[in-house]
Amino acid sequence: MSATGTEKIAKAFSRFGWIAVGVQLLLAITPIVLLCYIVLGKVFGADVAWSVTDYLAIFGLVILAFTTFWAYRYTRIARQIADPASRPPRNSLVRTLWVGVWASSLGIVVSLVLLFIEVIRLLVLFLRTPQAGVPVLQTQAEDRLMWVSAIDAVSLLAELCTLTGELLVLGLSLWLLFRVTAHADDYDHSASIT
Repeated sequence: MSATGTEKIAKAFSRFGWIAVGVQLLLAITPIVLLCYIVLGKVFGADVAWSVTDYLAIFGLVILAFTTFWAYRYTRIARQIADPASRPPRNSLVRTLWVGVWASSLGIVVSLVLLFIEVIRLLVLFLRTPQAGVPVLQTQAEDRLMWVSAIDAVSLLAELCTLTGELLVLGLSLWLLFRVTAHADDYDHSASIT
């Protein structure tokens, strides 16, 4: 790989880092608004009981925030790759990309677990109701897990947004990992020239 090849890797890190940051920030709007709604409801006296799925959802948002930061880090690494004096060694790039792969994989697992739990809960609730087309909405807040509301649909949308963002980061990280490992010898050679 010539210097232009190294520049191509730097541009790929920058381009895909910014794409991942932008898409994840756009997709994080719904989950963050939902979280604010729940937290503010709890602060202002609404009797909302938190379940394990709520804590898992917050953990998923923390992972989303981390992978967004990690994608931003790719843009900083792009600058280092472009500068021959501060070019990181290949094994450092590979390690950084693997952290992105594992973090986004963990986010995917958390999102999928939450989606399965929510869909199964909704299915059980709908199967318990008369099958004559009667709406299954209850306004009494006796047990939050025993009724369906619009927040359930928003919750599912939030999990889909989180899952989409994590899948994007996973795909981009794997693609960048492929680019770096496919040209490992040439990258190492260009790093040793400087």
